[in-house]
Amino acid sequence: MTYCVGLRMKRGLVFMSDTRTNAGVDDIAQVRKLTSWEVPGDRVITLLSAGNLATTQAVVSLLDERGKHPDDRNPSILQAPSMFQVATIVGDTLREVVKTYSREGQEAKSPFGATLILGGQIHGSDPRLFMIYPAGNFIEASDDSPFFQSGETKYGRPILVRAFDPDMTFENAVKLLLVSFDSTIRANLAVDLPLDMQIYEADSFTVTHKQRVEKDDPYFQSISEGWGDALKNAFQSLPDFRFNN
Repeated sequence: MTYCVGLRMKRGLVFMSDTRTNAGVDDIAQVRKLTSWEVPGDRVITLLSAGNLATTQAVVSLLDERGKHPDDRNPSILQAPSMFQVATIVGDTLREVVKTYSREGQEAKSPFGATLILGGQIHGSDPRLFMIYPAGNFIEASDDSPFFQSGETKYGRPILVRAFDPDMTFENAVKLLLVSFDSTIRANLAVDLPLDMQIYEADSFTVTHKQRVEKDDPYFQSISEGWGDALKNAFQSLPDFRFNN
């Protein structure tokens, strides 16, 4: 299991993922789940992966390999004319890998399935964000649904639903995501630090900020402790329940 989030903001895109992967309580490892491709001045494409590790690594490797020699190995996400076409290529690649690994060819129900969050910008269009499902189909973020989660989503979702604002600063967006991840980490052992974070500012066509949040990061520790204290204080401030006599 894992936890990944992509935010579509007025200022650009924000991505965060954990790095824990496990095949049981005695087989836990650390794996990067955030991958980016850049063509300076033309495009930035970012992919967050959740699901079967063999599947997600195969998808990333295929996309990377086809991007190194795009003229000979079409389709390439580095030559696609739009982010919609990039999402189509990534979805087709995911479906191809799942079908190859699955003995019965049951793509959407296969244990080799994965869910991907794809975001980026190609010169001449706005930044876009997509959720790609194991069957290769996808949906796009909108004003009504401006963020996507994958993996272990339920514990970190309430704070995003209540507090996320597409007009907020990148700094506040990262703070909000850290609260969301802290809530998930505390509730589920399958999600853990380090966390990978990346910010893309619209029309910059380069990764604006990239950072790994380690387990001993003092800011994350202050967020975790401060959020816990704030919840306790908020609970205590609520009116007391009274039984009916």
